[in-house]
Amino acid sequence: MATFVIVCATALLAAACAAQEAVPIVTTRDVVYGKVGERELRLDIDQPRTPGAKMPVVVYIHGGAFRGGTHHGDQNRRFAAQGYFCVSIEYRLSGEAKWPAQIHDCKAAIRWLRANAERYRLDSERIGVWGHSAGGHLAALLGTSGDQADLEGASGNPGHSSRVSCVVDCFGPTNFLAMIGEPGMDHAGPDSPESQLLGKPLRQVPELVHQADPCTWVTPASPPFLIQHGERDMVVPCSQSRLLAEALQKACVEVTLDVVAGADHGFRGADRETLAALNTEVDSFFRRHLRGTPTEPPH
Repeated sequence: MATFVIVCATALLAAACAAQEAVPIVTTRDVVYGKVGERELRLDIDQPRTPGAKMPVVVYIHGGAFRGGTHHGDQNRRFAAQGYFCVSIEYRLSGEAKWPAQIHDCKAAIRWLRANAERYRLDSERIGVWGHSAGGHLAALLGTSGDQADLEGASGNPGHSSRVSCVVDCFGPTNFLAMIGEPGMDHAGPDSPESQLLGKPLRQVPELVHQADPCTWVTPASPPFLIQHGERDMVVPCSQSRLLAEALQKACVEVTLDVVAGADHGFRGADRETLAALNTEVDSFFRRHLRGTPTEPPH
């Protein structure tokens, strides 16, 4: 049965679990995971210096309005220090390639992980994915679209599944047309991130909007979701996360929605205690679904 929890993030500290003992990590930059023509697609790896047997995997997808950002960063280091094999993936930005290139690249990265599971000692049945903003959108779509054939692409390692075990979506858009008319950014205009992603203003390409929306593909087979969103987000309205959470709940998929009181996009305006609590909730979610460690979800 699905669980649907909307909480103020400052209350999450009550659900905090003791931090796992940190371990030394090693980072490998720009590993090629696929190709489109002559264009190589790359990812960064953070992993424990002493790998465990069949490590669960955490995949990070960066934000940047689909037109900026980089896969280089330290977002995964805390997970690697907890014993996960972590990758941060590059995907083609909207200035280089239009939709659905971005989800094709993300799915190729998941297939690469499964194709290389023996080499890196990975548990290919325990792959969690997370992202912020545009990365949250792509993470959510990975979760809901599973092995949807027209979203798979051909960037490498065919024959392997692109399904993931669980998703953390931080303030990602989930229903593009529903953002039109909301306070803040003009999402209907030709210069909006979503219009640039799809190649035309949103109202002109309803079939692409339908394909790109994570809400479109929700089924009872979708994996568990943790969704976090600022209550006063003026870039991606908080209603976007509510729509996805409601769709998942209706399909009887486990979902938790953390609404961060008073916070804007990127959790701007949240205090340190709240940000620490959000991180704790993500850690707990991955422990439950990638390690099978029982923890209590927030109430």
